[in-house]
Amino acid sequence: MRRGIAAGVAAALLFAAALTGAFGVLLESALRAHGAVDRYAPAVAVVAASQRVEKIVDSGESQRTEVRPLLERARVSIAPAERLAEVPGVVRVVADVSVPVVTADGTVLTGRGWESTALGPVDLRSGRAPLAPHEVAMAAGSGAEVGDTVQLQAGGRAPESYRVSGLVSGGSGADGAGRAVVWFGDRTARTLAGHPDRADALVVLGEDSTSSEALAAAAPGLLVATGASRGDVENPGVAAARLDLIGVSASIGGIALLVVLLILTGLLDISVRDRTRELAVMRAIGATPRQVRRLIVRGTLKVAVPAAFLGGLGSLGLGAVLHRFMADHGVLPRELSLVLGPLPVAGTVLLTVLTAVGSAWLAARRVSRVRPVEALGEAATEPARLPRWRMVTGLVFLAVGLGAASTALAFGGQIARAAMGGLALTLIWAAALLGPWIARAGIRVLSPPLRLLFPVPGRLAAETASVAAVRLASVITPIALALSFGAGQLFVQNTAVNATRTQSAAGLLADHVLVADGPGVPSAAYEEVRRMPGAEAVTAVKRTTVVKSVGDQLQSLPAQGLKGALSNLDPGVTSGSLADLRGDDTVAVSSNVGDADDLGETMTLWLGDGTLIHPRVVAVYDRGMGFGDVLLPHDLVAEHVTDGGHDDYLLVKGDADLRPVTERLPGVHATSASAYGAALTEQARSQGLPGLMAVAAIALFTLIGVVTTLAVATASRRRELSLLRLIGATRRQVLSMLRLETLLVLGTGTIVGTLVAALTLLTFALAVTGLPALSVSPAVCAAILGVVCLAGMSAVMLPARRLVRRRGSPRIE
Repeated sequence: MRRGIAAGVAAALLFAAALTGAFGVLLESALRAHGAVDRYAPAVAVVAASQRVEKIVDSGESQRTEVRPLLERARVSIAPAERLAEVPGVVRVVADVSVPVVTADGTVLTGRGWESTALGPVDLRSGRAPLAPHEVAMAAGSGAEVGDTVQLQAGGRAPESYRVSGLVSGGSGADGAGRAVVWFGDRTARTLAGHPDRADALVVLGEDSTSSEALAAAAPGLLVATGASRGDVENPGVAAARLDLIGVSASIGGIALLVVLLILTGLLDISVRDRTRELAVMRAIGATPRQVRRLIVRGTLKVAVPAAFLGGLGSLGLGAVLHRFMADHGVLPRELSLVLGPLPVAGTVLLTVLTAVGSAWLAARRVSRVRPVEALGEAATEPARLPRWRMVTGLVFLAVGLGAASTALAFGGQIARAAMGGLALTLIWAAALLGPWIARAGIRVLSPPLRLLFPVPGRLAAETASVAAVRLASVITPIALALSFGAGQLFVQNTAVNATRTQSAAGLLADHVLVADGPGVPSAAYEEVRRMPGAEAVTAVKRTTVVKSVGDQLQSLPAQGLKGALSNLDPGVTSGSLADLRGDDTVAVSSNVGDADDLGETMTLWLGDGTLIHPRVVAVYDRGMGFGDVLLPHDLVAEHVTDGGHDDYLLVKGDADLRPVTERLPGVHATSASAYGAALTEQARSQGLPGLMAVAAIALFTLIGVVTTLAVATASRRRELSLLRLIGATRRQVLSMLRLETLLVLGTGTIVGTLVAALTLLTFALAVTGLPALSVSPAVCAAILGVVCLAGMSAVMLPARRLVRRRGSPRIE
């Protein structure tokens, strides 16, 4: 392998290892990390309800378990506490509960029951523990004194007066946010949390010898967490994020691996073709096919092993950057720690080396199987026809890609979203396998204008390109991949955000929206606003996430609970009526989840805390991107969320003066429907940033693959370019030929990439968001195209200028 070509292959392998290893770092963190054990550190075990939904899928010959995390706190009954206290070794069982509290100046605190002080370290400095319903103990140094009266807003109630019964020192924040703690009586805390007979968890204090099996027997059906698993109960968001991160890392990592394989296969194919004459001579003098393949594999290993090792080490840093970015944007909880271990590095090195060796073996297969008598003749020309296996495989990939698009258009909704995942890559793989056909077609279409405008270099470019379709196919593929994957994924995200914006703008009909900076709008505000003069219609909205079985998979769906006048919002009902959305057994679903045939049928759903319900479908609507895929009665949602005492927002129609409410409720303020819709759009955009970052990393590697492949392909043409100079072509003519040939390649790759991206975007728009929501920026398209073309042209012309010497006699090596 020539030095320049080896350097290009090594660079591609290094970046490939860094990219795939970064997702391996995220995957290892998802598999091994736990939430920090802070407040529950003194406990020998923590008994809690499961924070996930499980469904056994029977596929006939085998069974598998589908799992989805619960994003709301699944509370546990305090009844088992007495049985747990009787287990040998148990000293005490604490029914731990947390509730958000807002002070008169808008500061958010965490409220807990006094018995949770046993988890320490909390010392009563003065006064006594809170006993009466309106007594609290506060932190020393908070400015309050024993006997003072403070205004606190908790449990969804309006601000109420509480007497300070004691001052304490010590105690920690509720969720790692560093919030101060205010202590209520035990029953008062549970009442404010909305569940007097339930707790967040039962914390078991006792001896280290306490049997976890005995604890499990005393609390059947509940989770007994010990060791590091206690942190997952203390931080339920971590457990939910771990399951999601596993899926995201495996999915995006799989896409990255397919992209790596696609680019490396073409790159190593070019590097092997550069040695075709040498390998053909070996076959002619008696080398066996195995010896030829062994030579190629050994040469590839010399480059692949050090490059993969360096890339594997670099993946630790790239993985840490991805983890930090996702945590900063709220996609991952900060309590989910980063795990840096040797497994991702080792796995990445092994995977990259095996990919390189396999790609080199496939690339050497044709040359190694040539008969010795035909070897030298075979070295001079490229095959005119595609191998049958490549043609059949390419057509199969094309059929699968078109089938995925048809499935998405036919079924829409969640099935369409699932089908979108591999649509672009399937089509690109089809283009890669059928590349020589595509290259020849592109040359036939684009070469006539070049011959007309540039007679001599244009003819040279067309002739050299037409006899090297196989080589050009390896170059066209990464160009098409860079354009289709980068632009397609970017505009899919933009289209989704645009759909959220347009649907919320069209469906929010209220004049005012009440929102809060703290935990939410207290539920007491709903009745207060309804009684205000000028408030024609008021709607309370509570957000949550529900789990639904879609085919054989469990899907988490955004949902909203509604109460009051429904004239404030228009989700675009196409079947049924939202007026029937009442009681505990009704539901409305978006067209992404159901259709008119589901009207009147029952649907299986798991609420935010895992409660299984079977509501009847009373309406189907179109604006699921703006209002969530599921609408439920408000009170049903409020009973099964972490904080049911607060609403996410209130919709108010009319000219009511809301200042008395906003002035009395700390942190609550009014805004317009358009401003609130803009905030929703910005939230949707920020939630998509980590995914776009992962896509950007893959797109950047793809661009590196484009540059490397073009540079290696140009470096491998030293003999050809020298021969052109020997037969009389000037340096300017050769460079012009290369420039025009590069335009042919870039043009063909652009056409293929644009077609794949267009098919992906149109399918997504038609099946998921609606065609009017399609969002494509011409300026961004031009920028992406410009970057790819400029990088591609530079990758060809810079090495070409060194190959085509200005002085001296050209020589054929």
